[in-house]
Amino acid sequence: MAVQRRVVVFDLGGVLLDWNPRHLYRKLFRGDDAAMETFLSEVCSPEWNERQDAGRSFAEAVAELAPKHPDKLHLINAWRERFPEMIPGAIEGTVDVLRELMSSNVPVYALSNWSAETFPSARERFPFLAWFDGIVLSGAERCMKPDERIFRILLDRYDLAAGETVFIDDNPRNAHAAGALGIHGIHFQSPDGLRRELGELGFM
Repeated sequence: MAVQRRVVVFDLGGVLLDWNPRHLYRKLFRGDDAAMETFLSEVCSPEWNERQDAGRSFAEAVAELAPKHPDKLHLINAWRERFPEMIPGAIEGTVDVLRELMSSNVPVYALSNWSAETFPSARERFPFLAWFDGIVLSGAERCMKPDERIFRILLDRYDLAAGETVFIDDNPRNAHAAGALGIHGIHFQSPDGLRRELGELGFM
């Protein structure tokens, strides 16, 4: 008999929220995309940002970079001070999917790699973040996807069975990591694609 999937867990950035630092830094670099990309790869790099997602404070993060890039301190500080500008809006098609799941009484949760310092501003802006039955943030737990520990925190905290749970993430590595624990991982690419996949699982 096929396993009955009963619970849906959403990643946030890239699935429900259009998060991208370029939304902010295009303004700050005034159209110089080459300089912006250099900054985002060599100064405020993905690896640097991941350490905040894993629990490091922004004070520590800025202190690390300031001596190396004193001429870019205003750009480094902007990451924290103007973080909301990295999220111009929600991915409305996915919000519609979330709304339909809720209306069908499907339990919904969120599991996100996100700094505990910047998440409160998003919670204030986007009412649908209050719809979840529970949220697990990497910055609060001090471990992050694809580490299996954060998936186990989610399952244990909310008493979820891996075999009954679906997890949606725009990073295929994270979806695969969920699958290794018996969770059904979906690599998110579009709201329409997500709707089809959830339909095949009997949710929609």
